[in-house]
Amino acid sequence: MQLGTQILAAFLLVVLMVLIHGLGVVWVTKLLRLEDSALRAHQLDYRAFGLLTSMALSLFALHALEIALFGLFYLQVGAIEAVEEALYFSASSYATLGHPDIDFPPQWRLVGALEGLVGFLLLGWSTAVFVTDMNKLLRK
Repeated sequence: MQLGTQILAAFLLVVLMVLIHGLGVVWVTKLLRLEDSALRAHQLDYRAFGLLTSMALSLFALHALEIALFGLFYLQVGAIEAVEEALYFSASSYATLGHPDIDFPPQWRLVGALEGLVGFLLLGWSTAVFVTDMNKLLRK
């Protein structure tokens, strides 16, 4: 596999994940009505707890989707043959845990490494959004 093919595939996957994540964060914000004025109107009570829990679960689902898309890519290009292994490899890479003991072909290892970079960035983005919204609830 040529280096250019790996770089192109990684670039397209990174762009796709950033677009999905950005749209997902906007969608969660709109769905849960997390705009500044709405957040400041809440008191720190069970309703606010439910709001934060819903937001955390929505962001988790967004990350799970992104992991699944990377896993699907690995299945489609034949880098990994089993769904469970593809998801396990993808989740380990995305969460920057390192690569598990899966026989991963060298011709796709750059994509796997860049999945760690995009996962790190998107997890940080979600954390920033979550902490910002939580602060708005706590500091009226």
